[in-house]
Formats: sequence, C-alpha cells, structure tokens
Amino acid sequence: MIDAETRALSVRVLDACRGRKWTVATAESCTGGLVAGALTEIGGSSDVVDRGFVTYSNAAKLAMLGVPDATLSQSGPVSRQTAHAMASGALARADVDLTVAITGIAGPGGGSAEKPVGLVHFAVATKDGGLTHREKRYGDVGRSEVRRLSVIEALDMLLEQAR
Repeated sequence: MIDAETRALSVRVLDACRGRKWTVATAESCTGGLVAGALTEIGGSSDVVDRGFVTYSNAAKLAMLGVPDATLSQSGPVSRQTAHAMASGALARADVDLTVAITGIAGPGGGSAEKPVGLVHFAVATKDGGLTHREKRYGDVGRSEVRRLSVIEALDMLLEQAR
C-alpha cells in the first residue's frame, strides 16, 4: 500500500525508536492518517506506534487534541501555532515519547494568496520538552502528491528526533 521510499523511511523510523525504546503517536489533518498507516504497514510496528489522531475538522482538533479555539480562530487551522498545539496535544493525550503533527492544504481548492494550496505545517514534540516546526510549500502539485510528500516529511522529522 505504500511506495518503496516511504516503506524504507518507515522502517528506519521504527528502528530508531526501538533503539531508544520510544513510542510514537501521530496527529494528522491533511494526511488523514497516512503517516500512522505508513508506520503500521510494517510488521511488528505495534511496539513503537501507540495511536494516530485523525483530526481533519476544527472540532476534532479541539475535542481530540485540545487545540485552543483561540489558536484556530486567530492563526487558522493551517499554521505553525496549530501544528504546535496538535503535536503537544497528542503528547499530552498519549503516553508516548514522540509525536508528529501535520496540517495543511492539499487541494485542489481551499487555498488563498496567504495560504496557498500545497502549504503544510509540521510539528514534532518530544516527552523531554522538545518542539520543532517545519513549513513546506509544495505548490499546486495535486492532492495526492501533497499528501505523499507530507508523509515523507513527517517521517523524516520523526527520524531526525529519534536518532
């Protein structure tokens, strides 16, 4: 179900987490669970992957991850602030060592001049208090490609933290 590049990266993430005895949760919006799906495509991943939060709507971000309503209304669902709140919320709600959050505009519609199609915000949070952010602007390369590239980026960020 996943391509060779994503499979190889998923294996590396799982192995790195095992090496540190870390567990992972994902908080996904525009990827709709694809990061958790890529990790759990690998046999034996249950010793690393705890859960995935698919929080596509603002209501889900509020209810499942505790993203503050003020963050959503002031910064918008596709923002650095929301990605940070999603990653931190997943960390608070799951007994894990590492979380990744993804929120973006996959298209084909929904973009604006300020927040165009292909804009994706990522955040990784660690149990020891680390919180990193990355912003990508993939452009209007198609919904599937934005999502595929976002999965790879999220896995790469997990790997960087787990090394």
